[in-house]
Amino acid sequence: MAVAWVLSIVGAYLVGTFPTAILVGKRQGVDPTTQGSGNPGATNMYRVGGKRAGAIVLGGDLLKGVIPTLVGWAVDGRPLAFACWAAAVVGHIFPVFRRFRGGKGVATAGGGVLTLLPLVAGCCIAAFVAVLKIAKKSSVGSLVMATLVPILAAVFGRPGWEVGTAAGVSAVVVARHWSNLVRLIRGTEQVVGHGPG
Repeated sequence: MAVAWVLSIVGAYLVGTFPTAILVGKRQGVDPTTQGSGNPGATNMYRVGGKRAGAIVLGGDLLKGVIPTLVGWAVDGRPLAFACWAAAVVGHIFPVFRRFRGGKGVATAGGGVLTLLPLVAGCCIAAFVAVLKIAKKSSVGSLVMATLVPILAAVFGRPGWEVGTAAGVSAVVVARHWSNLVRLIRGTEQVVGHGPG
């Protein structure tokens, strides 16, 4: 079983490194790593490639969280599922094949939450929509979601190790949004559809 854990976690990391935005960008004739904010994620792809391209990247990055999590769950239950979820998010944010320069992990993390904590995911999606309508900034919505995941997991009575893992994943996602936090503090963060994200 130890071998199964290692293979599952390594596989989850590799799935997380899949360059969804870069491949979609090539088909659109754009490069999300050099255009817009330079972030290879759904929001930036929406800005530089349009709604359809952004939606495809969002779906692909969600699957990068869903598939490894389901595989881990099938192999050895929820503990491995959570480990694979975390590994996929790390792979997306720190892809070894792209000099550890990846996306911000929101969609990939979200895929794992949808799979493991659907009630939490539903509340987070509702919060994101509400924040986006008020603030008009996707980064604010993303930060709110990341913060809420471990809090809601605790509120819904999940075991401590699940809450702790969720907190770790959320912390990595929030840390990856450092540049957004700086722009929010300075008041220079752009609204959805404009500028860096």
